[in-house]
Amino acid sequence: MKISYLDGPRLREALLAACRYGQRARAELNRINVFPVPDGDTGTNLALTLRSVADRLRLNRERALSAVARDAADAAVVGARGNCGMILSHFLLGFAQSVSARTRVTAAEFGEAMSAAVGQVYGALERPVEGTILTVIRETSEEAVHSATETGDFHELVCRLVQRARVSLAQTTERLPQLRAAGVVDAGAKGFVACLEGVFAYMQGDTALPAEGTASPPDGSALAAALAEYPVESERYRFCTEALVRSDALPRADRVKDALRNLGDSILVIHAGDVLKIHIHTDAPQEVFAYLRGFGSVLSHKAEDMRVQHAAVGRAAAEGGGLARRPIAVLSDSACDLPDAVVRGHGIHIVPLCLVFGDRPLRDRLDIDADGFIELLRAGQTPTTSQPPPAAFLQGYSRAAEEGEAIVAVLLGARLSGTFGSAEAAARQFGAASVHLIDSRAASLLQGLLVLRAAELGEAGATPDVITHEIERLRERSGIFFTVDTFDRLLASGRVSRGRAWLGEMLDIKPILGLDRNGVVYPAARARGRKNVMSGTIELLQRNIPADASSLRFGIVHVGCPEVLEEVGLALRARFGDVETITSPATPVIATHIGLGAWAVAFTASPA
Repeated sequence: MKISYLDGPRLREALLAACRYGQRARAELNRINVFPVPDGDTGTNLALTLRSVADRLRLNRERALSAVARDAADAAVVGARGNCGMILSHFLLGFAQSVSARTRVTAAEFGEAMSAAVGQVYGALERPVEGTILTVIRETSEEAVHSATETGDFHELVCRLVQRARVSLAQTTERLPQLRAAGVVDAGAKGFVACLEGVFAYMQGDTALPAEGTASPPDGSALAAALAEYPVESERYRFCTEALVRSDALPRADRVKDALRNLGDSILVIHAGDVLKIHIHTDAPQEVFAYLRGFGSVLSHKAEDMRVQHAAVGRAAAEGGGLARRPIAVLSDSACDLPDAVVRGHGIHIVPLCLVFGDRPLRDRLDIDADGFIELLRAGQTPTTSQPPPAAFLQGYSRAAEEGEAIVAVLLGARLSGTFGSAEAAARQFGAASVHLIDSRAASLLQGLLVLRAAELGEAGATPDVITHEIERLRERSGIFFTVDTFDRLLASGRVSRGRAWLGEMLDIKPILGLDRNGVVYPAARARGRKNVMSGTIELLQRNIPADASSLRFGIVHVGCPEVLEEVGLALRARFGDVETITSPATPVIATHIGLGAWAVAFTASPA
């Protein structure tokens, strides 16, 4: 049947199919990843970028093509990892801008939008390298412009695009010396072709699209990344560094590129609305992050040691040519409260806790997000919560094992929930990778800050034992204080008596609660009125932060009261200086236990 137009729902389903096919190619892309650095992570980076897009689109119900395209582009920018992820997000952003305000497009208009998107990608690069994903995207877009004049049928158009993309992909082997020497095609380009093949399969009515995370079978080029020499002479810098900044007054992308040239190469910068995403190979990631903090809030940042990644590829080959994986994959549960930008930026795997509304179960952060949950709370609907079953952790471990040789799981405190026990039961059954469990003895963003530190240590090449030791040491120097606006949820949990709650409400007394070093909730202080809660919390932080802390990191979380973020942030900076601060709405499971109007401040204090 002829398809004469593309609208929002059709674009959404096509992109979801593309994401499924692209993620399925992860293992194969990692094995053939020899350019620009043979670090075996192109498949992982593309899969994480596509996962971000898919997760956003599953919640999208827009009818207009422009709204779906914008949602996909925004999610790609937030989740973009590596060169291929950055280039793909640039392309999606250019496409979204080209179809702005369009409800639907014809085949000819689609071709024009693809061409404009390619122009944006090339304009963003200082030295475009042909024979890579760039070439395949460009030649596919040229085919779209040409074919759209001959056919008004999207089915026929996509068929031609796949054919042209496959030819262009095959030619990459001869276009780059590194690919020719290894006898492989460009990994990023092959990922783009896999996405197109997913769209074609969807338009063919293929109901057996591969499940996300399903690894593709090995092929003859399995050892390509391991056999390739690390290009020490051409790749002068060691750390693949990325960051996401948000501000209402961001500089132009070209200004940022000019400033970063002295710090590294392979620079890619995306400026999309109030968000700036950068990618750079550098030996000075902290200088990059410090520069970016001058523009606004750094929502996420990471620095991966590419030489450590290349060594991991070599180990995989020596052990029988298995999957090329990162040394460490980090996993947590949804109680960690880390914002999506941080989770996406570091490739952290999240196992959802569960909410139950009557007889309707919902997975935290997957079936319901913080905004949707707040609406239910305001409407008077209150769920119960439950820990993930071992099967959920087994699924989480399986996904993490596709990306990491070992899994480090930093989990909700065992004294607060049975989640840790469920994770232990699953770990005893899991054999695809070693699983190292860490009881955070924490919840919310205190747990999240520990998860984030584990991810950073893994990216720097630390072993699981070193990470475990460092996280346990850091937990001894960390804490969280939270306050509630009403006593309803504390009453429901049994943590406060009905008489004490009545007296507190009558006298406008607000409790400030904390988690001790063992992960047990305790009353830290009381304050009369909301204004005094702020000063009381800051004083508690001052008394509990070790005097010898070499660096501080804070987390602020709230339940339906985003106005506290600025107020608390200003108070922290006034007392502790220009400190790194992560902010997030409380995930639904945490919000269930502390109620509307609650907020918390967590801290970690690295030793000198």
